[in-house]
Amino acid sequence: MADSMTYVTLSNGVEVPQIGYGVYQVTQDECERCVRDALEVGYRHIDTAQSYFNEEQVGSAVAASGVDRADVFLTTKVWLEHYGEGATRTSVEDSLRKLGTDYVDLVLLHQPFGDAYGAWRDLVRLYEEGKVRAVGVSNFYVDRLVEFCEFNDVAPMVNQMETHPLNQQAELMEWEEKYRVRPEAWAPFGEGRGGLFENPVLAEIGAAHGKSAAQVMLRWNLQRGVIVLPKSVHRERMEENLDVLDFALSEDEMARIAALDTKTSSFFDHRDPEMVRWFAGIVEERRHQHDSSKEKKNW
Repeated sequence: MADSMTYVTLSNGVEVPQIGYGVYQVTQDECERCVRDALEVGYRHIDTAQSYFNEEQVGSAVAASGVDRADVFLTTKVWLEHYGEGATRTSVEDSLRKLGTDYVDLVLLHQPFGDAYGAWRDLVRLYEEGKVRAVGVSNFYVDRLVEFCEFNDVAPMVNQMETHPLNQQAELMEWEEKYRVRPEAWAPFGEGRGGLFENPVLAEIGAAHGKSAAQVMLRWNLQRGVIVLPKSVHRERMEENLDVLDFALSEDEMARIAALDTKTSSFFDHRDPEMVRWFAGIVEERRHQHDSSKEKKNW
């Protein structure tokens, strides 16, 4: 079990639990139980999204947990079909209803496409009204992030990106530091792709500390100041992922992990024109689905 939770402070002074529980691809049937388990073992940061279709289950779990709402940091994300002034506000207000709360701690723009500027203006207004405590983006590469910081009065406070030992985002993190944007990692294990769980460097470092390769990956990102969002539907794994605060990696160990960087996504490149077209197609597909449909894809 973790000794205690660590927190990082955003540019506006909001404190965020550095280890969160992500519910991407956690089904509606499993989500409420998983979030209850996560809260019971000590998580105080839950990351969901409109496109995960489990905001209601997250809200129900938080309400039933016995943990004060003020002690749970809730993140959600606006999906592309809701980008644009007016539409973004409406979608966030719908997320608040589903989550069963009158404010959300962090709202991110989920993707860097479409009318991101119009969506951002809505998020900033919601932030100024107190319905959102912090605002940020997700999947914004260096050029797009710098553009967004320079051309908006309120800069993103968080950028959630694929970040793990094979794709370390070193250049992006340098620019995030310049603009006081806090890095946040989705897929902090790279979903095990590229043999990360069996990587001999990570395994050797873990053995020296009595930890698993997964725990080493989390500790490595924590020491870089990155918020991490591990996901598991298994309670024992949830506990393991929290149990990373009782050891520290040495400079040499950090350097050995840094040498693993391939600077390549384990999934796909958001800058690939074909991927941009694919996302546009998903938005069009969503427009033809009923809101109550349980057949929607979880992206």
